[in-house]
Amino acid sequence: MQSRHIQTDGLRQQILEAGSGPLVLLIHGFPELGVSWRTQVQALADAGYHAVAPDMRGYGGTDKPKDRDAYSILHLVGDMVDLVRALGETSCVVVGHDWGAPVAWHSALTRPDVFRAVFGLSVPFQPRRPKGPPTAAMAAISKRLGMGDLYINRFQADDAHAVFDVDPATALRKAFYCYDGATPDGRQSTGFIAEGETFISTVPDDAPLPPWMSEAQFAEYVAAFAAGGFKGPLDWYRNLDRNWSLTAHLQDARITVPAAFVVGDRDPVRHYSGQHEAGLKDWAPDLRMQVVVPGAGHWIQQERADEVNDLLLGFLRMPGVA
Repeated sequence: MQSRHIQTDGLRQQILEAGSGPLVLLIHGFPELGVSWRTQVQALADAGYHAVAPDMRGYGGTDKPKDRDAYSILHLVGDMVDLVRALGETSCVVVGHDWGAPVAWHSALTRPDVFRAVFGLSVPFQPRRPKGPPTAAMAAISKRLGMGDLYINRFQADDAHAVFDVDPATALRKAFYCYDGATPDGRQSTGFIAEGETFISTVPDDAPLPPWMSEAQFAEYVAAFAAGGFKGPLDWYRNLDRNWSLTAHLQDARITVPAAFVVGDRDPVRHYSGQHEAGLKDWAPDLRMQVVVPGAGHWIQQERADEVNDLLLGFLRMPGVA
């Protein structure tokens, strides 16, 4: 396993990679890094695949454009297309977790010639809503429930990243804790933030690191976010409505390549995106696998590394996948 930089069209990306064979691209989410896939990279390499996990645009050792508009879904998918080509390949299987899942789903949706199969974790494919941009719909749901603002709406503010940048270690520790499967009921995040609170203040101050994360692993995250900040990662969220505008041509489009989806049954993200799980096969007709892992939370590829590795390798070995 090695880490190196690779130049793609207009972006210098840092990647973690190992192995040789068919290419498998692993896309992380928020607030993570390519190293969140370390156990998958090793397992895939051992099984005869070339596993590559980049730090995504705005994260870690990869370039961080200053312009908010540089973080649209079209840029993120384009980065992955460019990375495949820069690695000397013409196609791959794409795997995505959290924010990386929408990137993976849209990669397969828009470029099935490049991304021949897709494996999503934690966040199901969410088709474009024809009635209007997503943040207004989220705000209406929040108002109806009377639970405060969904954190995604709070992240739209120009200065939303500032509270994270003040103390990256506390922000990261609380984020990992409140979305973890081992965190007790009542201490997990609901995703909603009351007036006067922030994403960070809603999590107890005594939140420990999750049981699967060592101090050394945590130090990698803290160093990366202390150096790079949270503006780029939150700019992904600030492009949600713009993404809606940019993807009108994808209205009612379906994912035609082989697909799989895995989620933890204690993943708090299911509170606000879980409704898309039931109709997933309507949008990905060649859905080969849909698994709910008992007791697992949001950071599933790290919480349940062995189970995820077995499921991923099982999917890759299915006819027509890898």
